[in-house]
Amino acid sequence: MNEKANRIRLVDLVTIVLVAGSLWGFSEVVLDGLIRTAGLPFRAGILASIGIGLLALAMGALWRPAALVWLPLIAILVKQLVVPILHVSVMCKANSCLAVLIQGLAVGGVVYLAGRRLEGSRWVQAASGASGALLAAGAFYFAGIRLAPCNYLLSFNSPAGFVRFMLVEGLAWAAFSAVLFPAGYWLGARWRDNVLLQEQRSWLYYAVSVAVVVVSWVTSAVVIATGV
Repeated sequence: MNEKANRIRLVDLVTIVLVAGSLWGFSEVVLDGLIRTAGLPFRAGILASIGIGLLALAMGALWRPAALVWLPLIAILVKQLVVPILHVSVMCKANSCLAVLIQGLAVGGVVYLAGRRLEGSRWVQAASGASGALLAAGAFYFAGIRLAPCNYLLSFNSPAGFVRFMLVEGLAWAAFSAVLFPAGYWLGARWRDNVLLQEQRSWLYYAVSVAVVVVSWVTSAVVIATGV
């Protein structure tokens, strides 16, 4: 695996980080609005697991846990398009950006500890996704409730609030992530084996990658500007 990772070029690493990070930001902006409009339950769990699935995709493709820290930063930049577009403070999205950052750090730490056991074991992948999500949810509770808590998060601000939050939100994050982490890892591994480890790159590969990044950012900007 280390030999495979060393063969992946810098341009490939940057491409995957930009694509996966931009898709994460797109989900946080566009899908968040769609879920709210549809009134679907487990909104936070769905969004968290999508981000964790994209982290798994990058891990499966790159096998570089340290690279995962860049994905939430890209997603945060997409979310913070509200600042130049709506002329609001960066604190407007402070807590949701904090959640994204914590997810990236938590999953990065978990996959580093899991090591090569991730390769080829769907059970280890599912456990990594679930444990990373639980760790992120727990850390977010304590950090988010002190940064810029929304009314929903404040409803858990009680002596037993942490336990209730983990039962309501933490378990949902973990359940969805236990499914999407292995799925994302599988897609990333296919990306690595069928594209990254090949000697030649088709121009279509780079064109599609650029298109995904541009569409993610532009669509997110339009949704923010129009309030759709």
